[in-house]
Amino acid sequence: MDIHVDKESEVPLHEQIAAQLVFLIGTGKLKPGACVPSVRALAQRLGIHRNTVSRAYHDVTLNRIAERRSGRRLMVRSSESETLPAATDLDDLVHVAVSEAQRRGYSIRQLHERLRDRLLAVPPDHLLVLSDDAGMRMLFSGELKTCFTCPVEACTPDELLSHPDRGIGAQVVSPQGHIPKIRCVLPAERRAVVITYSSADEYLRVIRGLKTPSLIAVVSVSPYFLEMARGLMAPAVGRRHSVRGYLVAGNKPDRPGAADVLVCDSLTYPVMRSRYRAATVLAYRLLSAACLHKIGAVMEGHSSGEHP
Repeated sequence: MDIHVDKESEVPLHEQIAAQLVFLIGTGKLKPGACVPSVRALAQRLGIHRNTVSRAYHDVTLNRIAERRSGRRLMVRSSESETLPAATDLDDLVHVAVSEAQRRGYSIRQLHERLRDRLLAVPPDHLLVLSDDAGMRMLFSGELKTCFTCPVEACTPDELLSHPDRGIGAQVVSPQGHIPKIRCVLPAERRAVVITYSSADEYLRVIRGLKTPSLIAVVSVSPYFLEMARGLMAPAVGRRHSVRGYLVAGNKPDRPGAADVLVCDSLTYPVMRSRYRAATVLAYRLLSAACLHKIGAVMEGHSSGEHP
């Protein structure tokens, strides 16, 4: 290998070596896949200290076009492998990224901040639904899982605020009331999808059409669902009918008795339908078709590189 150094030159020896290696690679005299002499061999040939050669081999410019794999000698990168050294798993990739960042003089804090910003900006690969009510989180998640193939996670707004990293890789889906609170931890280019509920007109028509005084049971895994449903049905129920709420959750779930009409959430409906064959059993899905369409469009837009 045609490398020479001048020990009397003002240019440091390691810079002379690195520059000549870069030039040899750039002119094609060192081909992709070719090995650079070992530190010991080149130091002996040039009559200089091994640390000088080692310092040259760590030159930033040189390391963009040469790489060291699995403890072997420095090798000229191929055009197909101008990125990171080969890694067998995610831990290897992380190790390579951290090592390279430190080698280039970046601090761990800088790496963490830049990595977090970068991860928040990547297209989402799962949905994160928010609610303060555990039952509503179950309902939202259950309905989303029947409509989308991507993973669905859930947490409270405060949990997201306390652990913003939960938003990494997530498309947040949330009721309108939580949006102002959690906007500060979401990337500007990925706004949360606001949840809109399905219409209740069909269920109210059924209640208004009851010919005789009836007992109406509202069954759900969510206290909030029960509260909302009873409030919505009150004008239709009036004093002619009776309405009771049954919370099917926890160690001692409520069990509806003899009811004429059961209004169930999407999770309790299958069980109630099988138990109350003689009654009218209605299933109310919380998420509107428009809301599901919006979520689908946003996820598809991100996957195709578009933005909502």
